[in-house]
Amino acid sequence: MKLNIKGLLLSAMLTCMAFLSLLYVSCKGKDGKSSPFKDQCAAISCAYGGYCSEGKCVCPSGYEGDNCELITRDKFLSSWTVKETGTITVAREYAIAIEKDVATAPVNSVLVKLLYNYFSISVRANVVKDSIFIPNQQIMGKIVFGKGYIYADTLGQPNGRISMRYEVVDSANNNIVDDFGYYEDVYHSKPSSWTKHN
Repeated sequence: MKLNIKGLLLSAMLTCMAFLSLLYVSCKGKDGKSSPFKDQCAAISCAYGGYCSEGKCVCPSGYEGDNCELITRDKFLSSWTVKETGTITVAREYAIAIEKDVATAPVNSVLVKLLYNYFSISVRANVVKDSIFIPNQQIMGKIVFGKGYIYADTLGQPNGRISMRYEVVDSANNNIVDDFGYYEDVYHSKPSSWTKHN
């Protein structure tokens, strides 16, 4: 039996080339660029309606984390000690609480209880990533609005402090303004400092 060496080598070479071209095509990403995996999102699962793009989860508003597994507002929910001095308020310290707003549908809604050491009605707020926003609202004869951000405390506890800039306008008393850093340039006021209880 006569072996056709040239034919075998040619056949082996063509088979090898076909395999390599198949491997090359399968390693291309959706964008046509080379990728070590056929689909970077194949093994990634995103929670709460998030979706995978280029190997990372894109989370809907109100969620965060590598797999959208964390509810953003949860890091704000706690009791807090407030230290502040307003434009008409002397230095003071008091306790507040941030709780879920179960009356509204959005997962990023919260209630701030006892804000300004005055409001017995909860102040509504929204959280986005590391920020909290108090939309303009009238409560108990006063208008309140503000914004702040959450960050690590001096001991490195993540989400242990909030720097809150807000303003209270007494609409029942000649619109007297008590500012806590919201219009810092105008009133030379400082933000309210909130520390999370352990």
